[in-house]
Amino acid sequence: MTVCTHRNLLLLPPPKARIRCRRCHLTIRRDELQRPYCPECYEADGIRQTDFEEVQEPALQQVQYRCEDCGALITVSAER
Repeated sequence: MTVCTHRNLLLLPPPKARIRCRRCHLTIRRDELQRPYCPECYEADGIRQTDFEEVQEPALQQVQYRCEDCGALITVSAER
C-alpha cells in the first residue's frame, strides 16, 4: 500500500436536496426524477405514486474533498 500525502485536493460541491417516496421509501435527488411519479413504485406495481417528502440533511456542516492522486474522500466537520 502506498502512502499518499493528499496534496492535490478537489473541493466537492455540497449534496443536492433529496426526496423520499412515502410508499416505498426510495430516496432520490429531485433532478434525477425523470417523471413526476416514483419510478420504483411504477415498475413494481404499475402505480404512479406522486407523494414525496423532502429528506432533511443533518444540521452538522460538513465539507468534502477528494484527493486527485489516490481518490480518497476526506470529510471535514465545521462545528460551531
